Amino acid sequence: MLTLKPSLVALLAATSLAGAAQAAPVWISIGDDAYQLLQQVSPKSLSQESRQLAVSALPAGVSAKGVATEKVHLVQVDDSVLPQLSDAIHHSLRHCGGFIVHKDLQDARSALKAPVASALLPSYQINDQAVVNKLLPQLQDSNILGTIQSLSNYQNRFYTTSHGVNASNWIASQWRQLAAGRGDVTVEQFAHSAWPQKSVILTIKGKDNAAETLVLGGHLDSTVGNGTGETSRAPGADDDASGIASLTEVIRVLLANNYQPRRTIKFMAYAAEEVGLRGSSDIANRYKQQKVNVVGALQLDMTNYQGSAEDIFLFTDYTNASQNTFLANLAKAYLPNLKVGYSSCGYACSDHASWHKNGYPASFPFESAFNQSNPNIHTVRDTLASAGNQARHALKFSQLALAYAVELGSDGPAVKR
Repeated sequence: MLTLKPSLVALLAATSLAGAAQAAPVWISIGDDAYQLLQQVSPKSLSQESRQLAVSALPAGVSAKGVATEKVHLVQVDDSVLPQLSDAIHHSLRHCGGFIVHKDLQDARSALKAPVASALLPSYQINDQAVVNKLLPQLQDSNILGTIQSLSNYQNRFYTTSHGVNASNWIASQWRQLAAGRGDVTVEQFAHSAWPQKSVILTIKGKDNAAETLVLGGHLDSTVGNGTGETSRAPGADDDASGIASLTEVIRVLLANNYQPRRTIKFMAYAAEEVGLRGSSDIANRYKQQKVNVVGALQLDMTNYQGSAEDIFLFTDYTNASQNTFLANLAKAYLPNLKVGYSSCGYACSDHASWHKNGYPASFPFESAFNQSNPNIHTVRDTLASAGNQARHALKFSQLALAYAVELGSDGPAVKR
């Protein structure tokens, strides 16, 4: 059983009393390792239902026998416990996330149903070399660096603070400037009912295959763990200003070159990832309800810390194996010097999980092996200075994301596989 340090237990207990007055019950789904920590943080929060889930989406009718699984629990907790739980997961499991907040019990129960992979998938052919090879050299790490600096200059970007609201507004403003003059490009802020920080969505409308949608996202919020408030310093340079910056540079190059995709492409900066993937879950659930045909989702969460010999790691759990292979093939075709590794990060470790649980093909390329991730995240030390005041590693993720966007964005309708 995982055990918290006594000092951390004391801190969590003290802060739980401070937040008890405004507590409200919420339903979460949570992986078993994180559930064991929840029992130490909030012993009365007990599993109401649980199930062994396959860590990869399976085609309809295919048995999960022989497939790797993880036990996932449904628990009702006070929302004041969530920052404490997130902090405990970070300290003991060394990753973000680990649980998903649901709007109600019905939505939570849907998380215990194994997502069914779509029968219609992109061809995953690599055949747009002329466009990709023209655009790749235009990506500049200096621009990525500037965006990371601007976002990490905010006192914090927590989902409930004025700084978090202002950071969302700043991203929307920057993306609107990049989209100026393009009638087929829109920028909106997606409002969430339970907190003030909005997600940001830039849409490039597809030409003749607009009904199929690609999603490339990262999260805009930051935290220093339990107790993050107005005065807390949470620069979040790597987690996840780097991912937003990598995506912003892709947007800049695509729009500067008047790239017009066949499929619709959406770039998203999610609110409230650090407290249960709440922003991305709202959006992915809405898209599922509206039957939006998302043929691929890519998550960039932490791109500027090279903690391993390999450059990019593809997480193999709660992701789509076919799309992961496609990403590895893109790296081989366009970035032959890039070393690709494979790792896993557990249940709901980032926003790709919101798309995966709704049956959409999702992938999560990461900056290091899971056990070699950035030790500075969720602290005041997550700064550009800690990264050597450079963004060369983050540039690799912009390059891979651009190749992904163009190769999938330029295709015709998905086919039955």
